[in-house]
Amino acid sequence: MKSQMLKGILEGCILKLIDRETLYGYDIIIRLQEFNLGMVSEGSIYPLLLKLQKSGYITGRRVKSSEGPMRKYYKITEAGTAYLKEFQMHWEQLDIAVNDIFGEGKDEAARKRI
Repeated sequence: MKSQMLKGILEGCILKLIDRETLYGYDIIIRLQEFNLGMVSEGSIYPLLLKLQKSGYITGRRVKSSEGPMRKYYKITEAGTAYLKEFQMHWEQLDIAVNDIFGEGKDEAARKRI
């Protein structure tokens, strides 16, 4: 997948993963790989986590690890939950529009709901 296309959706995907459970950076990379987003590297995840934290969408907490260095675990905030809902709404609208263009659109009733 082209990196520009991926950058646009990665924030929402990361927030959704963190919304499901508290995760640390490498865990997020593994989860993304499980969803066939294996092309995502540490070099792209950590700047996004920092951006999400500075925006107030997630918080980070350092925890000692028995397996090596401390890990920073991320948790979604109320602002992050609100942003995630907004992201998902926009994603659903975009999904319908793009699928319509490619001839795989949903039925008319589904388009009217969004």
